[in-house]
Amino acid sequence: MVSLSTWCRYIARKFEYSLSLSWKSYQVGQISDREVGDTVWKHLFQGKMTYLHWTKGKEMAPTIAEQGGTLLVRHLAVSDPTRVFVGDVVVLKDPEKTDSHLVRRLAAVEGYEMVSTVEKEEPFILEKDECWVLSDNEALKGKEAKDSRTFGPVPMTDIVGRVIYCLRSAVDHGPVQNSHYSMQKDSPVIAVELDVDAMAKNHKA
Repeated sequence: MVSLSTWCRYIARKFEYSLSLSWKSYQVGQISDREVGDTVWKHLFQGKMTYLHWTKGKEMAPTIAEQGGTLLVRHLAVSDPTRVFVGDVVVLKDPEKTDSHLVRRLAAVEGYEMVSTVEKEEPFILEKDECWVLSDNEALKGKEAKDSRTFGPVPMTDIVGRVIYCLRSAVDHGPVQNSHYSMQKDSPVIAVELDVDAMAKNHKA
């Protein structure tokens, strides 16, 4: 049973999401200024802020099991350092395969100085709207990890969502450890939109 206070927090999050999504549609010319208000209310009362995503591979172990996991992803209408934070597990466009997505942890954002463990490589600072993503599996090195150590910085705009819940099996599932701020913001979304049974039905492992 979801409490009234949680519902209020959820509605506030969804209203913020609806505004961002509608403004984004307006900026790219998909809707006119007269349609913005109606679009906000449409997003507020229809649909969800989350979707299911399946992924597998050893790159994000142990957060996501190597044999695969069904993820509840909170869609991000806008991805910038005020909405997604260092420490968050994110879904982003694969820099090497335009029709695919990766799940990685956000390790640094614009303004961070990146210092390599390789002495010959010069330090550099991430430019505006750039970010650095890493795999969780510390045992992987170099190309095995398939993260920013391989393909370099990626645009923040390539981040499409934040992973907020992971189902590894019918009896092994729970919230994903993200930044403290994101977990606070996402807790009412999980409370209202999480459906473990639906996740289990979509699970491929």
